[in-house]
Amino acid sequence: MVSRRLSALIAVVVLSMVLITSAGPSFAEKPTVLKPCVQCHQPEKDVVRGTLVSVTEKFKTINVQVGQKLVWIIAYGDDLKISGADKLSTIPRDKEIGVRFTGDEKKPYAVSLTVKPPAKVAPEKLVSLEDMVKFAAEGPEKGNYLLVDSRPKARYLEGHIPGAVSQPNDKFDELKDAVLPSEKDKLVIFYCGGVT
Repeated sequence: MVSRRLSALIAVVVLSMVLITSAGPSFAEKPTVLKPCVQCHQPEKDVVRGTLVSVTEKFKTINVQVGQKLVWIIAYGDDLKISGADKLSTIPRDKEIGVRFTGDEKKPYAVSLTVKPPAKVAPEKLVSLEDMVKFAAEGPEKGNYLLVDSRPKARYLEGHIPGAVSQPNDKFDELKDAVLPSEKDKLVIFYCGGVT
């Protein structure tokens, strides 16, 4: 009887640790940084970095996803400073944001919100729609290219450009050796869900 209880307690503790550490590092008890954001940002004790789930104007809250099933609910007021957008209502759902807050994780209050700016890519590194249509008509073998879908795996499974392979952005380091070609003369074309 005692060993069953001990086994159950150990299982609950291990499961809790797995769930907490799967979202990303944190100074708080619950994670503050979405896993893909860790590529560029270190955790800070007063900043939550993730994707916008929603803004509730009635209750004045910002909901930020930082893990698969973990959302921070952060109160805000008229004093909220926003950079990268004109107002909260113009920020699209799933957009990467950072929210600096006061208080603690039980009652965070947003003092500033930063919207991730679009990536800047040199024009010569971009593939035009017309060029992509030509590549797709030739196919990867004849065109000597690899087309990589860097969206989350679920989006890839919903639908993707024919011939594309899945390499989600947050799994880049983990999958790069298996997915990316060893031939250095092969053109590698990445696409995602939009400008980020």
